[in-house]
Amino acid sequence: MFRLSNNLIGVLNFITFLLSVPILGGGIWLATRGGVTDCEKFLQTPLIVIGVFLMLVSLAGLVGACCRNSLLLWIYLFVMFVLIILLFCFTIFTFVVTNKGAGEVVSGRGYKEYRLGDYSHWLQKRVENSKNWARIRACLSDGKVCQSLQESNQNFQQFISDNLSPIESGCCKPPSECNFDYQSATVWNPPSTGNTSTNPDCGAWSNNQSDLCYDCQSCKAGVIANIKDKWKKIAILNIIILIFLIVVYSIGCCAFRNNRQDNGAFGWKGGYA
Repeated sequence: MFRLSNNLIGVLNFITFLLSVPILGGGIWLATRGGVTDCEKFLQTPLIVIGVFLMLVSLAGLVGACCRNSLLLWIYLFVMFVLIILLFCFTIFTFVVTNKGAGEVVSGRGYKEYRLGDYSHWLQKRVENSKNWARIRACLSDGKVCQSLQESNQNFQQFISDNLSPIESGCCKPPSECNFDYQSATVWNPPSTGNTSTNPDCGAWSNNQSDLCYDCQSCKAGVIANIKDKWKKIAILNIIILIFLIVVYSIGCCAFRNNRQDNGAFGWKGGYA
């Protein structure tokens, strides 16, 4: 009769194996279908890697627990231990790099504005890297993040009262300090009296709807603000996953002990975990 811990590990890894199939399938689908955007290409490799990793680890745990293979179960537990350590370190790192920076409230505006220098140096370096930003910019363009503003028929008062997202505020309009003249939500003209602001984003702004402020520092800051918000949510989710992995690891240790006992590695007699 199988031990309870072996059964639990078998069931949990079977579920994990089933979850890995659509993840791997999604990555392969993105890699093989035509007309893939740069943003989708950026996603396909992580999906394939995660899918293969989950599939192999779950198979090792499933076979190790159900077939009482101590070697496979030991490999499974080792990988689980490394994963727990990495996830713990990543969670701490996430809280550290997202602890600094916030949007600035602008008088008379319903939205906040974002400055790149307000955020952690690590995040700044990631978005200032030309290769990284080219991919992010492609994602912004492919995702049409400014489309809803382009299609709006708001007057100036309606626009400045709107609660824009960090990316909309940073990438779809020039900074307020540029004092540009409003024509529409995504069309702004330099002031007739000349621009006195030293903000380089004022010169980077373009009324070309495929450019807008995508090359502005404020756009990079808006992307970081968006990442920061999501990473904090991910960090909380990571804590829950971490607790779950520790419980699974503990059950796996019981199953490994059962295998060693049943295989008579040290001459132990069977006992129930």
